[in-house]
Amino acid sequence: MVANRAYKFRIYPNDEQKILFAKTFGCVRMVYNHWLDRKIRQYEENKTNVTYTICAKEMAAMKKTEEYGFLKEADSIALQQSLRHLDTAFQNFFKQPKTGFPRFKLKKRNKNSYSTICINGNITLSNGYLRLPKIGQVRLKQHRIIPGEYRLKSVTVSQTPSGKYHASILFEYEDQVQERELQKFLGLDFSMHELYRDSNGKEPAYPRYYRNAEKKLAREQRKLPKCRKVQTIAISRGLKWQNFTKRFPINEKTSCISSQDR
Repeated sequence: MVANRAYKFRIYPNDEQKILFAKTFGCVRMVYNHWLDRKIRQYEENKTNVTYTICAKEMAAMKKTEEYGFLKEADSIALQQSLRHLDTAFQNFFKQPKTGFPRFKLKKRNKNSYSTICINGNITLSNGYLRLPKIGQVRLKQHRIIPGEYRLKSVTVSQTPSGKYHASILFEYEDQVQERELQKFLGLDFSMHELYRDSNGKEPAYPRYYRNAEKKLAREQRKLPKCRKVQTIAISRGLKWQNFTKRFPINEKTSCISSQDR
């Protein structure tokens, strides 16, 4: 079975690489916002959706123009991933509207990040350096050892508001379940009268929480009328005593007559 595991490492780009990262962040944000606006206008005009394939073809043609020639400076796979994220956001919205409609990315509100995929070994991790497309070798603080059988799948580069850079590297590996010899066996069978019946002949009884709760409720309901009667008597006696004390105030000099004086 194939499984995925991600590791997040701190990276330390130089001044030139920081400029390239800033350009990539801006291009990814521009591509996302441009085709989000394109999808919105298309849906308002004729109630149709612009697919990822159409967006990718339009972006390829846009790169050839002089106005948007700066998109060539960024990683092309990162730009395509931005379009895929936009398409996924739209699909999630129409499937589950509670997720919310995709919003435009703002430079000050959103965290700077972009994702790229490993294709034909264009991304490598070795000797404390991470090689990224268009960026080159970036120094990395590897605080965990990556098993040799792990295959690098994708990388997400992010920048915090404080200016720190991180790389979240996703690996793919074969998750094999170790086979063990079974020494004890236990068979379970459904039983109508008891909870179950096992191969050893045991038949645990049902907890019967619901039936026990019903019996307790009936018992407490039988007590309730008696409690109300006692409460009524206590209240009536309390009112009589209050009326008596109002008519005959009791002070310290009041004498008490005991049964012996009688």
